[in-house]
Amino acid sequence: MGKILITPRSFAKTDDTPKRLLMEAGYELICNPAGSILTREQMQELIEDADGVIIGVDPLDREIISAGRKLRAIAKYGVGTDNIDLAFARERGIPVSVTAGANSNAVADYAFALILACARQLTQINEMCHRKNWGKVVTGDVYGKTIGIIGLGAIGKGVARRARGFDMTVLAYDALWDEAYAEENGIVRAQLEEIYRESDFISLHIPLTPQTENLIDEEAFKMMKKGAVLVNTARGGLVDETALIQALHDGTLSAAGIDAFAQEPPDCEKLYSLPNLIMGSHCGASTRGAAEQMSRMAAENILRDLSR
Repeated sequence: MGKILITPRSFAKTDDTPKRLLMEAGYELICNPAGSILTREQMQELIEDADGVIIGVDPLDREIISAGRKLRAIAKYGVGTDNIDLAFARERGIPVSVTAGANSNAVADYAFALILACARQLTQINEMCHRKNWGKVVTGDVYGKTIGIIGLGAIGKGVARRARGFDMTVLAYDALWDEAYAEENGIVRAQLEEIYRESDFISLHIPLTPQTENLIDEEAFKMMKKGAVLVNTARGGLVDETALIQALHDGTLSAAGIDAFAQEPPDCEKLYSLPNLIMGSHCGASTRGAAEQMSRMAAENILRDLSR
């Protein structure tokens, strides 16, 4: 009997069909015992006897892959693969799959929820009311404003569709431009500098690569509209967090909604003290529907690749 390591805590949580699918195929399941993102040391220990791994955001670098002496397949629970050494996996002949499209609507919903919450200061108003402070707070508008979407893949397109419902002007940047989709949905193609200068809201939906690391840095913030809102539901590392803190402190940004940090949880104490920062625990894709679909797709992907 082979073994499959499963690290995502939400895998098959509300529907055990994917687990039963794997066990009926003859595999023993090694489920995340920590109840949190696994460390490199934990991954090295757990992956040692695994034939396959269904991986979340836990580390899967060269050293960890090497520790998997029997490892023959990797299934990403999601689409972001920056935590996986893809080049080394290819070198070892280990296929890597993703659950493309499974969580797009969930993340797009969450991104737009952050846009609304940041603009209307929902978390601050909620905290005031819980303290029985019924003072009125004058907040920002969303309807009719301009949004800049960096990354027009499935999730970015979903955010654009939601923005059109608010009659927003939608600017977008993507290295692989879908002209037909943009034209059909009234999306204006823009360069990054144009998005920084003209957008009231900026939403990030690109992968983390050496080219995109710290894309939103001090210089980018300097180009932004005074009082803009930044939302990141993509990957930690896209935003220079030191520059983010300064932008939130000096009013360059009125607010930010960040669901992905360079280190999770962040070790920078200043982030926790910013009243205009809404923090998320990388939970944009964590809905029952998305988790069930990702679980099913990941299970099917790992079984397909292990059978080759």
